[in-house]
Amino acid sequence: MTVYLDNNATTALAPEVREAMLPHLFGDFANPSSPHGPGMAARRAVGEAKAQIAALIGARPADLIMTGSATEATHSAILGALRVIEETDHRRDHIVTTAVEHPATLALFDDLRLRGWRVTILPVNRDGLPSLVDLAAAVSEETALVSMMWANNETGVLMPVAGASAIAHAHGALFHTDAVQAAGRVPVACGIADYLTLSAHKMHGPKGIGALYVRKGAPFHPLIHGHQERRRRGGTENVPAIVGFGAAAALAGLWLDEADLTAFLRDRLEHGVLARWPGAVVNGGGTARLPNTSNIRFADARGRPIDAEELLMRLDRAGIAVSMGAACSSGGNEPSHVLTAMGLGKAQAAASLRFSLSRYTTAAEVDAVLSELPALHARLVAA
Repeated sequence: MTVYLDNNATTALAPEVREAMLPHLFGDFANPSSPHGPGMAARRAVGEAKAQIAALIGARPADLIMTGSATEATHSAILGALRVIEETDHRRDHIVTTAVEHPATLALFDDLRLRGWRVTILPVNRDGLPSLVDLAAAVSEETALVSMMWANNETGVLMPVAGASAIAHAHGALFHTDAVQAAGRVPVACGIADYLTLSAHKMHGPKGIGALYVRKGAPFHPLIHGHQERRRRGGTENVPAIVGFGAAAALAGLWLDEADLTAFLRDRLEHGVLARWPGAVVNGGGTARLPNTSNIRFADARGRPIDAEELLMRLDRAGIAVSMGAACSSGGNEPSHVLTAMGLGKAQAAASLRFSLSRYTTAAEVDAVLSELPALHARLVAA
């Protein structure tokens, strides 16, 4: 049996979600744009699911746009807002973000820079937090948009999104937040944002479905044209996935009360690792984090970084699945951009592993990880 502690990459489909999706994968297969009875039933199912998703963040169902992924949702928000601003307010040609955003978001800002937008990337401190003082100094009447994730996907660090939103709005700028890792793990309220990104597969829903909250009245131009989603995102709706997203969001709202239990298991894991591996350090451990996420740097007794990739492979052979960072940026030889932005050297960043729990993680699974560490410590430190 595998102990799966890579839930920030993706989560297992909840049984309740699977059951909600099954009718729409087989019998109830109609196109929700069709005017007949089966089509209207599919449309009602989509509407009910959007209401469930909206309830998780305190939004109206009409403010949600369903997308094919969180990346699409984020790109739609940013490009959709900037397209309107380009046409209506030429003096606003500036964007502010942070150095620890998701790789797909940073890639978009790199592209926008090539298109002539001025982009300010805020540094972060040793705990991975940007300074609101720095943000206030960076934002001006020429700023079109501030984008800051709600919680970091690698360290779990909770970002100062409420303060960032207030600074952006004080200067007439728009505010976007990527709440993919936060939603369903900590309370998330859409009221601070003009645009907010969500994903189903981070909360025990299906892959391939995301959602974008757009505040009523916020500027938006569609990335994909068509009559669906109130003409804001074309394409036939993925009814089974949307229904699954709704069921997952409803469960996530109920499970928020169990966040303390998840944090207890995370802390049990961290304390156990630090006790069994002298020289280990929790990256971002000095500030508020998601209750399920722990990013740990491993070293020998003299503080010299060990090869976390080797540790990951040995854990994998023992049936324990963890990661070295964002799944979307894996496969390369570069160290985590999040950890290097926090001031870690390349060797220190490459000595770090991310453990991310879910509401299904048990104390026995945490203890199984801890039981493997003494032997692995002896092998890798001796090596």
